[in-house]
Formats: sequence, structure tokens, C-alpha cells
Amino acid sequence: MAETGLEPSTNDMEQARVDQDTKQQVRTAEPDTGTWASIRETVKVGIQALLIALVVRTLLFQPFNIPSGSLVPTLLIGDYLFVSKYSYGYSKYSLPLSEYLPFQYHGRVWGAEPKRGDIAVFKLPKDNATDYIKRVIGLPGDKIQVIEGVLNINGKAVKRERIADYETTDAFGQATKVPQYNETLPGGVEHRTVERDGDHGFWDNTELYTVPAGHFFMMGDNRDNSTDSRDLSSVGYVPFENFVGRAEMIFFSIDEGTPAWQVWRWPADVRWNRIFTTIH
Repeated sequence: MAETGLEPSTNDMEQARVDQDTKQQVRTAEPDTGTWASIRETVKVGIQALLIALVVRTLLFQPFNIPSGSLVPTLLIGDYLFVSKYSYGYSKYSLPLSEYLPFQYHGRVWGAEPKRGDIAVFKLPKDNATDYIKRVIGLPGDKIQVIEGVLNINGKAVKRERIADYETTDAFGQATKVPQYNETLPGGVEHRTVERDGDHGFWDNTELYTVPAGHFFMMGDNRDNSTDSRDLSSVGYVPFENFVGRAEMIFFSIDEGTPAWQVWRWPADVRWNRIFTTIH
């Protein structure tokens, strides 16, 4: 039976092999469009996530951690908390790295003044850069004085009630107990305070302070271990525009001296009973 097809010549076979090799080289040289699309999508999602985080941090909530014991027993070293940025409105200090901003805007947008008893984060007036956290004690126009350990506001002693001593450690790391009180501020906010040095510490007898207009008087709950508005040279009166936000909730807490990144120590060192507790 006669063949109907034609036997390819040697030259045709060689040319086919060359064409196939050329196509393979082109495919190898060209980028995989699927891979590049995946990379672009990953970068896009990453940028979107960063922008969302920036907006949340700037306008809504900012995380802080507590590095000192000035607000013991309310806040402990190793507490991590969220601060609401919208509570007092927005100033230039609401923005990240505000100390490096080229413009000098003064004032607040949608401002709402802090209330007596709030625990608030603010920029230290001395350098307008360092974050401090204290309790709002004095409002504009108030007269503040501490007499024998008792807080006085506008000429009246603030009510305080002695409760069980607070267990802590002294300067040498030894376990000790110090006086603890329930204090009720004008307006009804109740909170605990401790007097490490009793009622005869360095700041337990002060001058009479008059809070200027547009400023606030801030104090720590650990009255003998807090650098605050009583020390005019270090903190003094805090301008309203220096407020960053109000402390709202503890979202994580770990024992003092334990880095949060050491996850293998979490089962024993995390203060589980403090997580997701509100601050007041």
C-alpha cells in the first residue's frame, strides 16, 4: 500500500529541533506571570495592612507598656495597655514621631478635656517627646496641695480609707508591706494608692499649687515613688495639647523582669488575671 504522507527530510527535522530549543529558551527567559502576580498581591496586601495599622494607631488606639511602678497598684511594671486616641481629640502629639514634625500646630481638633480621675498618657512638657502616664488629679483653676500624705483639692481633704497593706519589695529586693488606701476624688472616682514611705515621704508635704488655665495636674498612685506634677522642674503642669490619650484596657501583662518575647516563660510568668481588664 502506498504511503500517503511524506517522510520529513533531515533538514526539516533539524529546523524543528532548533525551533523547539528557541521556544524553550524564550520560556525560560520570560518571568512566570503567575509568580509575579502573587508577589504583587502580597506587597499590595502588606501595604494596605500597614496603612490600616497606621490609621488605627493615629486615630483610634495606641499600645503602650508600663516600664515603672509610679501607678502601682493600678498599673504594674510589665502591663501592656491600649490608649484611646479619640478620647481627648487630636493634637500634633497624636501623630507618630510628633517631635520630628516640621510644622508647629498648636491646639486640638475635636477636643474633649480630661476628667478628674482619668489615667492618661501625655508628652512630658519638658521635652514634648517623652511619654508619661499618670492620673488626672487637678483641673484648670484647681488648688492642689499634699499635707501629711493627704491630698487636698480646693481646700478640702480628699477622702481616703486605709485598707489591707500592699505587698511589694523594697529597694533591696526584700518582700515588704506598705500602707494602702482607697481614695475617692471629687466627682466620685475611687482608686487605690500606696504610701511606700508612710505619710512622711519627700512629696507628702508640698506647696500650694494653682493649676493654670489650659493645664492639668497629674499624679501617680504610688505617691512616694512617682515623678509627677508635684515636681515643677521635672514635670509640672501639663498643657492640654500634650495629652495623647486615655488608658482603657490591659491587653497583656507579664511579671517584671520577664521579656514579653520569651514565650516559653508565658505559662508561669504571664499575669493571666490582668489580661483584658479595664483601667480605672
